[in-house]
Amino acid sequence: MTEQGEPMVSLKNVYKIFGPDPRGRAYDLSRAGVDKDEVQRLSGHVVGMKDISFTVNRGEIFVVMGLSGSGKSTAIRTVNKLHDITAGEVIVDGTNVQELRGSALQTFRREKMGMVFQHFALFPHRNIIDNTGYGLKVQKVPKGQRDAAALKALAMVGLEAYAQNAVGELSGGMQQRVGLARALCSDPPILLMDEAFSALDPLIRRQMQDELMVIQEKLHKTILFITHDLNEALRIGNRVCILRDGYVVQIGTPEEILTEPADGYVAEFTQDVDQGRVIDVGNVMHDPVVLDASESLTAAIDRLGKRRGGFVVDADGRPTGMLWVVDAGSALAHGTTLLSDVLRTDFATTTSTARLNEVYAAAGSGFSIAVLDEAGHLIGELEPREIMEEMGRVEQLIDGFEREVFL
Repeated sequence: MTEQGEPMVSLKNVYKIFGPDPRGRAYDLSRAGVDKDEVQRLSGHVVGMKDISFTVNRGEIFVVMGLSGSGKSTAIRTVNKLHDITAGEVIVDGTNVQELRGSALQTFRREKMGMVFQHFALFPHRNIIDNTGYGLKVQKVPKGQRDAAALKALAMVGLEAYAQNAVGELSGGMQQRVGLARALCSDPPILLMDEAFSALDPLIRRQMQDELMVIQEKLHKTILFITHDLNEALRIGNRVCILRDGYVVQIGTPEEILTEPADGYVAEFTQDVDQGRVIDVGNVMHDPVVLDASESLTAAIDRLGKRRGGFVVDADGRPTGMLWVVDAGSALAHGTTLLSDVLRTDFATTTSTARLNEVYAAAGSGFSIAVLDEAGHLIGELEPREIMEEMGRVEQLIDGFEREVFL
């Protein structure tokens, strides 16, 4: 049995040239490093993909992001062989998909992949349950069995009650949910989603993103997701691949894309991103200062060093009290010497995977925030000032790239 993390989709040094002689002069020029526009001028051919390599691991949402002409939709179409490639390899679950032909290719697509398109692609003359189960109908699955599978898939997207409705009776967002349910109905291990939410209004689009992430938590599909929207890419992707003019600019986690942009092109994209929705607490937190409730207040202050807060924990490592350096100074001035007399119990807690925007309200108190693991053990500490410092660091990084671009 394949384990999570094992490669499910791999593109290896893939080229795709559009034109009558894709393996001729245009290919040679592209391999020699000539840019896309110059190849088109010299050969009349269009470079869709230029030496692209990436791997999508089992159970992850891998987002390929880029502007029009970047090669992102071309890339996804090589995975199910809607496009033949000029050179390289496309391996899907151990199979070189580009070598498949005829019925073998059709069977492989049906068994391995579900696809969600930008423009719904529903049959207007079929009701919702029949649209959802259409892939199983093609596979000659008996109607009772495919209807049961379709209802289960529709329930995942909240549309079970609409199973007998006509397509025209549903809104655009609901129709896209049907498209997602259809892709899930045959339970394929891989989902290919090509600009799946791009045609939706912003609010509906965000709701669909939320639903996709909830479904992914349950099903752990391998998802290759194409978008032109960096905010969407950073919100849903475990990793993001940014393309430009047919080649890979950067591959990384959302945090890496935002905090370590590879060049000015990536930095230009990230300048309008809400950093708090991308950067997680684990990237900013520090090791906690753990204090002994029986020690003196003076000793506790000494152990805090430059940190502004420390925590007392119980025998299981769960925080029970917090010392805030301002409270400590005030207590000493009034003759208090025991740490236990100054401890706060109204401190906020969070997790290392929480996004910074989730702790903004807690940070407003000015107090240190305890970072806990799933069992409630203290694993880190976050000071409110460090949130703003991290935001400022990223802004300066992006500004630095912008200055390089314009110098």
